[in-house]
Amino acid sequence: MTIADVRDILQATVVTGEENLETEVHNACGSDMMSDVLAFVKDQSVLLTGLVNTQVVRTADMMDMVCIVFVRGKEPGPEMIELAADRGIVLMKSSLRMFTACGLLYENGLRGGN
Repeated sequence: MTIADVRDILQATVVTGEENLETEVHNACGSDMMSDVLAFVKDQSVLLTGLVNTQVVRTADMMDMVCIVFVRGKEPGPEMIELAADRGIVLMKSSLRMFTACGLLYENGLRGGN
């Protein structure tokens, strides 16, 4: 699956990283707690979250994630957008709730990994 597929499945809007939409992704996770992402997530490509602060981008960067999807209609701020662009991370936003977004991605073949 590509990031473009994730965008289409979640009816998401790309905020930054349009040039990376053909990047392949194989795993995803959903969490609003970055401490859980750091502690339990391994080899995930996509992070779904409703948390909107720069720590989300920093965490995703540390964990080598290539895409962050903000759920529940959350809007990343300019500082987050700039940081993600600098790190080559795609940011998207979707009006779906996290449970629904995760379920749709799972139903379409994206798994949670470890």
